[in-house]
This record gives sequence, structure tokens and C-alpha cells, in this order.
Amino acid sequence: MSAPPRLTTLGCRLNAWESEAMREMAETAGLKGALIVNTCAVTAEAVRKARQEIRRLARENPGAPIIVTGCAAQTEPETFAAMPEVARVIGNAEKMEPATWSALALGDEGARVQVDDIFSVRETAGHLIDGFGRHRAYVQVQNGCDHRCTFCIIPFGRGNSRSVPAGVVVEQIRRLVDRGFAEVVLSGVDLTSWGADLPGAPRLGNLVGRILRLVPDLPRLRLSSIDQIETDPELLELILAEPRLMPHLHLSLQSGNDMILKRMKRRHTRAQAVDFCAAVRAARPGLALGADLIAGFPTETEEMFADTLALVEDCGLSFLHVFPFSARKGTPAARMPQLPGPVIRDRAARLRAVGDAALTRHLQAQIGQRHVILTEGPLMGRTEAFTEVRLTHPRPEGTLVEVVITGHGPDHLTAK
Repeated sequence: MSAPPRLTTLGCRLNAWESEAMREMAETAGLKGALIVNTCAVTAEAVRKARQEIRRLARENPGAPIIVTGCAAQTEPETFAAMPEVARVIGNAEKMEPATWSALALGDEGARVQVDDIFSVRETAGHLIDGFGRHRAYVQVQNGCDHRCTFCIIPFGRGNSRSVPAGVVVEQIRRLVDRGFAEVVLSGVDLTSWGADLPGAPRLGNLVGRILRLVPDLPRLRLSSIDQIETDPELLELILAEPRLMPHLHLSLQSGNDMILKRMKRRHTRAQAVDFCAAVRAARPGLALGADLIAGFPTETEEMFADTLALVEDCGLSFLHVFPFSARKGTPAARMPQLPGPVIRDRAARLRAVGDAALTRHLQAQIGQRHVILTEGPLMGRTEAFTEVRLTHPRPEGTLVEVVITGHGPDHLTAK
């Protein structure tokens, strides 16, 4: 008997959530023996890694059909269609349709490339999945993006912003809590745009408040990533005062220089970012901040880059996702004057070093403190602020336990 389909997920947590949904749809349809690669398109390097992974899978699994989907398949289907190892290329909308997997399971000999116009998609289905592991569940509440940052290819992979109705979200979270999940993470491509396409245009704070009110047995609710300039008043109030909403925010900052932010077509200034971070940290002690930052954006001078380096301390950031700028074909930034590759790599390395120092300060500040962690395995868990904790004594997976922090490593805390 052929094995069930195997999935390889590249890129973001939203991709991971969608992979789990695809796994359930493919298995329900009876698809056997296929290798499904869910790709990322955020950088040229991500696309290169996808092609590399496809070739590796083909070498190690001769004869197994390889199905490629995800953002890179959506934005450049011709790249993957040209690979002899690939049997099918499926778009981001098509991959979330049960009919797609049913047709494949029945041996459908249809088009090798099934990628339609992502901007024609008007709804995001609230697929019900059981979550990941036995500890934390990710719930997709939004997809796509209406903004057009000059460096970003993602809207062309995900389409326009669309939201899952609040009632559907609440019911899914109830189902997950009934299954024993102690933490739910709300995820999306542009999470703070949730609701703009729904009747009455509710804001994300409305959704978060409804979840906390209507699912009182949910111990922990977490936000995956937000655009701080779009934070509505109700959401801000919940971030500052609601103990069940976890004290960890990952922000879309991208740069610390106003001119570069303008050329990126971002919607905030440096001062607005600093003020937001100062306000939330002052109002909620223990809140930790992370951010996405790009190094080596076109036209960035050394002085402009210095503003981004300084932003780490000025905003009190503890966790950085550093992206060396990568020109994506079809974006405005790809047509701007580019910096030399060695300069981009050097700046990314320097920014990561500043981030490592900030993380070390954060870790050192936790020593001696008590934290309630959610265990992800017998010897590992995460604090309310999502800091990894490694344990000296095993605990049951998926439980909330109080520990005393005794030390730290380069990127984690230690506790008894």
C-alpha cells in the first residue's frame, strides 16, 4: 500500500498552517505516495531553496510524484514547471480546495500547471484543523495584503486582503480548546487588516476581544505579527491590560530611517515606531518586542543604516528577523539603484550581531524570575513572551507549568 502524502513546508507559520490543512484534505481524498512542497517567495534565496529541496526529494524518492504549491509556485509557476522533477504546480487558492486533492487522488490528467489569478479570490475559508503537536494551535484569520510595499512580492502570491468571519474563528478556537490546546496563535499575512472586508469593517481588536469573552476556557491567546501603525484602540487596550493575551509582539518595522521607509512605501515613521514601542513597554512590564528588519535596501547609505542599527535599542527590541535585501522581479524596489551584494551581507551580519546582543540582555534579565511556560516537549517550553526555556527535569507536553529561570544559553533560557 502506498504511503500517505508527505509535506515539506518552507517559509512562514501561515504556510505551516496551510500545510496541515492540505495534509488533511489530501489524506481524506485518498492521495497516496505524493511529495508536496509548500514554497515561500519572500526572497530570491527562498525560491532557490525551494528548487534545491525539490531536487533533493527527487533524488531520495525516485518515482514519487512531486507537487509544488505555495507563494513561489503562485508568483513564478514557470520556474517550477520547467523542472523535470515536478509533476504538478498548484496555486495558493487551488491548494486550499478539497476538489484539487480529490482530482489528484483519482489520477486526474488535467493541466500540469493549475495557477489562476490570485487577485480574483474574494474569500478566505476558515479551515478547521487540529493544530500542531499537542501544545499550540495556529488559526488563520486573514490572508492576502492590500498594501504595496515596494520590496514585497507577497501580495502577488497571496492576493488582496480577506478575512475569516469572527463567528467562524470563535468556533474553531472553541474546538481547539475542547481538544486540550492551551494556546492559540492568530495568524495572517497582514493580521492588523483583519475585518476591513467584512460587514461593518470591524477591527482586529474586536476579534481579539470576542475570542477572549466567548472562549473563557482559552488560557493563552497570541498574535503572530502585527503592523504597529494599524493597531486599533481596542487592540492596544487589550495588549496593555489583558493577561490572557500574551506579552509578545512581533512588529513589521523594516527600517529605522525615514527616507528608506518612504522609499519602501511603509506607512509609519521612525518616531511613530519608537513611540509605540515605548508606550507598550511602559504600560506592560515584561512585554517583549521582536521585529522584521531589512538590511541593504536600495539607496541605503551607511548613515541611513546606522538609524536601523540604533532602532534596536531605541525600540527595546529583543528578537530580530533580519532580511538581507533581495530584489524580487516585478517590484518597484527591483528597479531602484541596488547596493553591492557584499555591502548587503555585511550590513545584515552587523544587524544580526546587534540583535544577538539585545537578545542576550533580554535573557540575562530573566534570571531569577518565575515564568509560567507552555511545554512543547518534555524538556522545552516557552514563556509568556515566547522566549524558549530548556528544562533540566521533564514535564508533560502541552501543559502550563511555573518555573524559576536559572540561566541562559545563546538563544534560550534554562530552568529547573
